Amino acid sequence: MLRTKRKVPSLVDLCVSLAVENVKYLGDVGETDLHLLDRILPHCTLDQLMHIEKSTVGRDLSSVTDKLWKTFYEKQFGERSTDLVIQRMRQKKVSFRWLQLYEAKLKDIAEAENKLAARIRQLYKKEDDRKQSRQVRLCSKVPPSSNKRSFCGGSGPGYNLSNGKSNLMKKAKMDFLKSREVQNIAAMKKNALQRNSSSSSMMKQPGSFPGKSSASSNPMKPRERRF
Repeated sequence: MLRTKRKVPSLVDLCVSLAVENVKYLGDVGETDLHLLDRILPHCTLDQLMHIEKSTVGRDLSSVTDKLWKTFYEKQFGERSTDLVIQRMRQKKVSFRWLQLYEAKLKDIAEAENKLAARIRQLYKKEDDRKQSRQVRLCSKVPPSSNKRSFCGGSGPGYNLSNGKSNLMKKAKMDFLKSREVQNIAAMKKNALQRNSSSSSMMKQPGSFPGKSSASSNPMKPRERRF
């Protein structure tokens, strides 16, 4: 049987594999060779690549990371937006790093969201002010009283404080009369009156005795004696 020879990984390959496995811990890449970064950084997520870009001081990584940022831009904002950016740069004959374009796009989106939120808050505030003004108008328009007298003593519609107080007193009195305590007291009084009336009806009038006939109530005239 023929045995296939397995290629033994080099020390560089082992170092790259170890770096890829621990890419989430990478920060400042220092003076790492670009061809090694080209094998390691494509395994980064967006946040990991951003962390490496911000952590690396005194070195431009755009030769390795620019194509990666273009990929992230296209994934997040769409192919149409990416093509539009490329077309505009060609028309204006300018060139920007895709990291800069990505950050500028995020800033534009944040500003648009803030403007939209401010617009929504303004609409809600306008609606609340309209409701409050409507409530004030409804409260100020009170129907005139029956005697056509206003608070100032003149005639015409107005809010009469005395009528308002009397209505409040009437309502409080009705609520008090409808309360359970008052109803219980009234029921107790009614039962007491019924018991008193029933007991008084059972009592006889004075001067009448049981067992006596009606003739005893009329005295007999004395008989005349004959001599």
